[in-house]
Amino acid sequence: PRSIEPKATTKGAYKYAVDWIGNGMVLNSGNKWLRSRKLLSPVFHFDNLYKFLKVENKCVDMFIVREFLFYAERGKSVEMMSNLSSLTLDIILRCACSYENNIQEIGTPWQHLDILYKLSADYKKFQRLVKYQHFDFIYNLSSDSQQFTKLSKYINGISDKLIQKRKVCIQKFEEHKLLDESSADMNDILNVLLRARDEDGNGLSDEEVRSELNTLLFAGHDTTAVSISWALYNLTKHSEFQRQCQEEIDDVFHGRTTDDFSHDDFLKFFYLTCYIKESMRLYSTVPALERELTKPLTIDGRECPVGSIINPIIYSLHRNEAVWPNSEKFDPERFFPQNVEKHDPFAFVPFSAGPRNCIGQHFAMNEMKIIMAKILHR
Repeated sequence: PRSIEPKATTKGAYKYAVDWIGNGMVLNSGNKWLRSRKLLSPVFHFDNLYKFLKVENKCVDMFIVREFLFYAERGKSVEMMSNLSSLTLDIILRCACSYENNIQEIGTPWQHLDILYKLSADYKKFQRLVKYQHFDFIYNLSSDSQQFTKLSKYINGISDKLIQKRKVCIQKFEEHKLLDESSADMNDILNVLLRARDEDGNGLSDEEVRSELNTLLFAGHDTTAVSISWALYNLTKHSEFQRQCQEEIDDVFHGRTTDDFSHDDFLKFFYLTCYIKESMRLYSTVPALERELTKPLTIDGRECPVGSIINPIIYSLHRNEAVWPNSEKFDPERFFPQNVEKHDPFAFVPFSAGPRNCIGQHFAMNEMKIIMAKILHR
């Protein structure tokens, strides 16, 4: 694990996604990155995350009624991944910018989701060892580049409209007090981004806000959907853990329904949290990272100079017998407090680690707990 201890604060080939996610926190480095990180941190503060519970509850309840109950009553199976992807995108759209949508009703035919999938597929090509794609001049002449640019402009156009509309709302609130700042359309991530200020009183530019918004939509839905899919899959393989999770959840909601899900409930989901983490250990959503070294790094006696692109393999780390004894065994007790103390801080990194860790990891974990708890309580 110490081999992947942070020596880098730049993200290498992520630069290929600049047309889509812009020069926001993901692609910035140095002081620009640090400024963005500080401005975005309040967005994912625990107090702010709990404000989204009502929205998340509503979205998950819709998912359960439309998918689980509908198919269960008919004795049919349901394909989880695509439906979970629609659910998590629904949640992030509503939490990020109060964007009302019908994605859970129509699924992948929904144009925005279809374009996000195409952008993701195109971006994955950049990460493969296709030589011409690493030469800007040649790549810019390709059909892949033209499609990526076209789709990026479409997504950017939607984000720009949302930002301008919200700025008008904020201006009206400040000038005429026409809007209640606690109302649904003024209490989301976009509102926090537009109001964020650094120590000099400067906020994010419209382009920076758009970059962070697009990044949230990119990273904030599909990865969570994949993690939940694996967690549900593991329940089918390990019925004993399913029973333990259900018993804990039923105890938490004894005498009441999940409709009044509160932040106190998260603190009571001890075993469920351990279960989710163990599922993420064996089936990490992001199997590998990519970083550019800002300091020399020695690995097994080999010197990697500054500027080298390295790929920490999370999948291998999480299944390394030297780090995780009997690593192929599914065992949530690995994450009991007395066992966690024995772990190296960099032994479990589903959200990366160090200064470049995922800023939205608590949002993602809360989302997974709500979805899993509501499904299992049924």
